[in-house]
Amino acid sequence: MTATVRIKANVLSRALEQRLLAAGASGTAADACVRALMHASRIGVDSHGVRLVSHYDSVLRAGRVKGNPDISVRRTAAATAVVDGDDGLGHLAGYRAMEEAIALAREAGIGAVGVVRSSHFGAAGAYAIAAAQAGMIGFATTNSDSAVTLFGGAKPFHGTNPLAFAAPSGGRRPWLVDMATSSIPLNRVLLFRALGKELPQGVAAGADGTATRDAHAASMLLPLGGEEFGFKGAALAGVATVLSAVLQGMTADHAMIPMVGAGDRTTPRNMGHFCLAIDPARFGGAEVFRAGMAAYLGAVRGAGPDTMAPGDREWTIEAEREREGIPVDLETAAFLGLLAGAEGADTTLQETSRI
Repeated sequence: MTATVRIKANVLSRALEQRLLAAGASGTAADACVRALMHASRIGVDSHGVRLVSHYDSVLRAGRVKGNPDISVRRTAAATAVVDGDDGLGHLAGYRAMEEAIALAREAGIGAVGVVRSSHFGAAGAYAIAAAQAGMIGFATTNSDSAVTLFGGAKPFHGTNPLAFAAPSGGRRPWLVDMATSSIPLNRVLLFRALGKELPQGVAAGADGTATRDAHAASMLLPLGGEEFGFKGAALAGVATVLSAVLQGMTADHAMIPMVGAGDRTTPRNMGHFCLAIDPARFGGAEVFRAGMAAYLGAVRGAGPDTMAPGDREWTIEAEREREGIPVDLETAAFLGLLAGAEGADTTLQETSRI
């Protein structure tokens, strides 16, 4: 059994907010962070969910991240803008960027927004989903500090650099693709360490570049595609770097201060992100798009007995966690004051649905 505790979503959200406020986050910044963390935890992306609160608490207290940043937006053309995150929580800058991208798309059909002077923003899908909920196709990406070796390399170079897409599906829940360009996200290695679980084969390597399944021995990740086809993941990681860092003049992966570790937690990391929104009404039409997506995704689901459309697994997990509570590792639950006796907590040890 995995050491987790099931906690109701409303109880967990309240505990997260209280902890972030106590660390110095403004109400607006805390709300954005909680929204993004709960998105990930609700759909089973536990590596980017509530377990990250202790990290955000530490960098807020140390001064790397401002609790009450002065977020600003500068429109640069009819369909483009830049959001200055003022070294605050990346979740606040990420949501503000997608809000601006949606507003631009309503005017021009498409909105592209870069983010400068930001920090880690959690699961990129949280921002892509915001566009889908507004009836648009959304894309969000970010680069991050070196954790993934290049194809044929033996040291970290790219970050895990996610690419996330979402759109209305013609049904109740959006189509969602949210993937790291590494074999797995770095935060999943950290989660495996906390849970005492062995890594899958061919996803990580030790300091000498040799593949390992020991989460504690892993010092770098392999790019998506593994030892034979990792050139694909390495190239896709470069897409995130170009759009998030190079395009904005922000720090590239190999030069970025590490997110975790015992090093500097006072200097801002100078991260960039990129958000895109596309309004289907300006192309084939909103209704045409919804009908087309419903037909397409229906064909995907009907292609075989076990085929699923992107997002189907996440929405199934979300429904299960709504009923039974969200599994939280015991270390994070203790940090939030949600162990035995806490309102809304089921302290039975559970297997997590996805890590």
